[in-house]
Amino acid sequence: MDPSALLNAMPGAVSQGLIWGMMAIGVYITYKVLDLADLTVDGTMATGGAVCVMLMLNGVNVWIALLCAVIAGMLAGLITGIFHTALGIPAILAGIQLSLYSLNLAIMQFKANQGINVTKYDLLVSQRQVRALSVSNPILISMIFLVVLIALLYWFFGTELGSSLRATGANAAMSRAQGINTNVAKILGLMISNGIVALSSALLAQYQGFVDVNMGRGAIVIGLAAVIISDVLFGKKFINFALKLAGVAIGAVIYYIVIQIVLWLGLNTNLLKLLSAMLVAVFLGIPYWKAHMSSWKKEKGGQSDA
Repeated sequence: MDPSALLNAMPGAVSQGLIWGMMAIGVYITYKVLDLADLTVDGTMATGGAVCVMLMLNGVNVWIALLCAVIAGMLAGLITGIFHTALGIPAILAGIQLSLYSLNLAIMQFKANQGINVTKYDLLVSQRQVRALSVSNPILISMIFLVVLIALLYWFFGTELGSSLRATGANAAMSRAQGINTNVAKILGLMISNGIVALSSALLAQYQGFVDVNMGRGAIVIGLAAVIISDVLFGKKFINFALKLAGVAIGAVIYYIVIQIVLWLGLNTNLLKLLSAMLVAVFLGIPYWKAHMSSWKKEKGGQSDA
């Protein structure tokens, strides 16, 4: 185990963590803000990349392709929202009902993956530049995207419409009593969430130079891991909404650094999904054990005083 090999891999882990951090922010909006469990993200994590890559391969400007990817993700969120609100399907099942696998295959002309030549196309982020000391470094560009995204979300959720989304997630019954259309709020929240996930997907496809129909499989686990890591490490320190969103992105970076360290230690790459699940379980258990230990110490202290 060569330490230099680990250090050499760190820029790639950080850049991937930042890109996946955008996806985690999308998960945070549904999981924490709206209090909905949305599995659509596993599909839109491939949809955004598929739309972006295929449009670029057909000569479309990268910024327009990126915008179309976001719109495609928002449409997926719209359909999930309609399934949930109009048909009464629970949110977690509504996401399952919207199976984007076939649609993603159709977008990719029924190929399991599509590559994009990094030398022929103007990509916003590229793995080849991950160690370059220039403005094209994907770490810098991803950070800029994250800052702009967090700023926009901070502004939006401070507006009357954004506040209605937060109120819906906090207490839907009370929100309805206050005249808020909670169904519209849920649909809009799902659209925003999946649009952000699709943005992350489009950037990831550019970064790695290809899109794969299965690239979103298990994305919800990574997103939840980032959210949970953020809660455990920064929950009591990051009170401001913008800081909470930043904490989620940092959580994704930490997740990828941990993954990279474990791979450096020699874990079989085929066990990555198992590692992800174990990592989520560990961070889920930390708050419980903290509370348990605190209660035990209080009880022990009380018995000593007696």
